[in-house]
Amino acid sequence: MSVSVVIGYILMFVGVFFFLVSAIGLLRLPDLYTRMQAATKSTTLGAISSIIGIGLMREDILIKSIILAVFILITAPISGSALIRAAYKAKSPLTNKTVVDKFREKEGE
Repeated sequence: MSVSVVIGYILMFVGVFFFLVSAIGLLRLPDLYTRMQAATKSTTLGAISSIIGIGLMREDILIKSIILAVFILITAPISGSALIRAAYKAKSPLTNKTVVDKFREKEGE
């Protein structure tokens, strides 16, 4: 077993850990906005780690996996932010624990 395969396995386990944290965040957090934050950040890191790990295990697809990881790194946070903004404009309720609403302050509503 080569070093790149071992590193690939380690990255895949790191990716699975982030997916697990994301799933726990989806179950435990109180409202849509915090759940989206957990899902976006953890899933992005989990997907990137897993894809790079697979690329290291199969070196014939390493370049493709790096390109895919960069694409996910760029698009996932943007799409998460767009979804959260759309939910806010659709008046999805905040949790009663919310203290500061920066978006409302920014919009002047």
